[in-house]
Amino acid sequence: METSRICVEGKNCCSISRANRVAFLVDGEVYFSALTSTFERAQRFIFISGWQLDSRVRLNPRNAASPCFGDFLHDVVRRNRKLRIYVLLWDFAMIYAADREIIPLYTHPWRTHRRIHFRLDSSHPMGASHHQKIVVIDDAVAFAGGLDIAEHRWDTPDHLPQDPHRVDSLGRFYPPYHDVQLMVDSDAAAALGDLVRERWRRATGKRLRVAAGRSGDPWPSGVTPDLQHVPVAISRTEPAYDVRQEVREVESLYLDSIRHARRFIYLENQYLSSSAIGDALAARLQEKDGPEIIMVLPQETSEWLEQVSMAVLRSRLLQRLRAADRFGRLHVYYPVVEDENVQLRVHSKVCFIDDRLLRVGSANLNNRSMGLDTECDLAVEAEEPATGNSIANLRNRLLAEHLGVPAERVAQEHSAERSLVRAIENLRGGTRTFGILDGSVSRALDDMIPAAAVIDPERPLSPDELMQQFIPTGTRRRAVPGLLRLAVIFLFVAALAVVWRATSLHALIDYGTINNWMISFTDSALAPVWIAGIFTIGTLVLMPVTLLIIATGATFGPVLGFFYALCGSVVSAMVHYGLGRIAGKETVRRIAGSRLGHVQRQISRHGFISLLFARIVPIAPFAIVNLVTGAIQIRVRDFLLATLAGMSPGILAVVVLGNQLQRALQDPGIGNITLLMGLAIFFAVLGAAFYRWYGTRPLRASS
Repeated sequence: METSRICVEGKNCCSISRANRVAFLVDGEVYFSALTSTFERAQRFIFISGWQLDSRVRLNPRNAASPCFGDFLHDVVRRNRKLRIYVLLWDFAMIYAADREIIPLYTHPWRTHRRIHFRLDSSHPMGASHHQKIVVIDDAVAFAGGLDIAEHRWDTPDHLPQDPHRVDSLGRFYPPYHDVQLMVDSDAAAALGDLVRERWRRATGKRLRVAAGRSGDPWPSGVTPDLQHVPVAISRTEPAYDVRQEVREVESLYLDSIRHARRFIYLENQYLSSSAIGDALAARLQEKDGPEIIMVLPQETSEWLEQVSMAVLRSRLLQRLRAADRFGRLHVYYPVVEDENVQLRVHSKVCFIDDRLLRVGSANLNNRSMGLDTECDLAVEAEEPATGNSIANLRNRLLAEHLGVPAERVAQEHSAERSLVRAIENLRGGTRTFGILDGSVSRALDDMIPAAAVIDPERPLSPDELMQQFIPTGTRRRAVPGLLRLAVIFLFVAALAVVWRATSLHALIDYGTINNWMISFTDSALAPVWIAGIFTIGTLVLMPVTLLIIATGATFGPVLGFFYALCGSVVSAMVHYGLGRIAGKETVRRIAGSRLGHVQRQISRHGFISLLFARIVPIAPFAIVNLVTGAIQIRVRDFLLATLAGMSPGILAVVVLGNQLQRALQDPGIGNITLLMGLAIFFAVLGAAFYRWYGTRPLRASS
């Protein structure tokens, strides 16, 4: 039997540090409780580095008097005059605006105390995100895993279908939510502190003003360690960016772990689409004496974007794994709660290899987490039998939660059967249990979604590469199926945009609210002026310009709607352009971050043509493109003409399609449906023709 180490520093992890205590925190209630207690014990600093954070969330929703997180942080720092708090969040893509606090930089808690420092991190390639979820207190205690301090995260291990405490800041119920965080202390916590310090330096260009080194012991008395005196490995994913080299430790540790497994591999994850992980698992399934592979995945993806993308990729990979499962060792489950109509959202990123290795982190089992997004996973590898027994107990505890039985019962079944799969099968069938996950999608949806390289890339993609995926090179005859797929996507996204924005966004960017605003001055002679003002202010605070165009078209109809939306877009663009020109490059750099260089490079590529392309296929938020273009002093004539020519087709398509979509929803007859499909195909063909023309133009130096 091979006994070589799985975690190897410099190969699949950046460091292996000792932790005197490690706690396995399952679900949001216990994590938020531990976080609150630790923050109250902080002496010198708190680092928060995350994919998302919401100052409105309540860490203890059982207590109606408990403050929201932003007010809690403000109170903590006010009571300790030596404490500094540093918050670093991903400068997120606006497609996630429905689930986030828009522009948290301007919300009350972050701006009222000089010792709370808040920054947005955009130091990553186009299309990437910072997905780490790390909190460090005084370099003495740290948390890492899958949980952000955000709404829709709090839940208990009971995962009650209708928990009265599981509501968001607006009082709306949300479904059960399962996740895991790891809590570590001593050298392992300090190592995570160093990781956050470096990320802060990269994002801001400045070093944190706190010295390294531990102060006191903020470990809360209410948290009992699950492991003691163990090595903790830190594995990262970092994409290549500027002078930084690519880091793929997360992927490397997964591949090494899968190869070392002897009896079983237990995985919990939000996604399943990584080609590298799929290849490794398929190879083990084809072995005669390979390990059992148990996966716990969500029954269905929850957001509309995931339903038309990641669900398809998961279906394809599951088909491949099942085809490779020659000996029946693959078992894919989803958790079932008491009400079959309520789905438990699995967001955890957990891996157990035999009784030998425990892994908790932020990385999903998709391509992005292996090479494009910034990730951080922690792993504990057993050096002695006692640690192996503790790892087994944690796995049994996790399975007991899903199966609705005591952890001791799981241990007994596993010991008797000497097979984790048979133990699970013996315990399935209660009101809390595992269901067998099929995971398949319809053939039509599968045909509509392009290759994983587009929607789940493992490295940064240029705009040209994206175009090549949708509009392949070659003869026009071969491009026809691609155009039909693009037409369906165009129609589907247009419909989802209307429904999504009409039902899910906060009141400030709610479709109906904006529609009501516009109706109030429909008959006014100053309607174009009012609309231009709304477009200018709305896009300046990063409201999606498409949302404003949809509302304008819905209010005024296709003819006036097109004219007013184009007027509002051009006027707002010119105002932003003027602000960028007055402010100058350095001021705009502080607003746009890394996007300044990215937008400048894209616009300079073909001069006027690339500026036109940026209008048709946005390379950054509308206002950012305008500000940057003014800051780098593109000629006013080129800017105005590119805006008019580039925005007109998109506005026409959105207004006409939106108008026809409303008719189809009100009267879903064959005539309206046919016309809607015809319009979608027409506009898709126009867009595809432009992509092909743009992609075949020779490069020239910028003027």
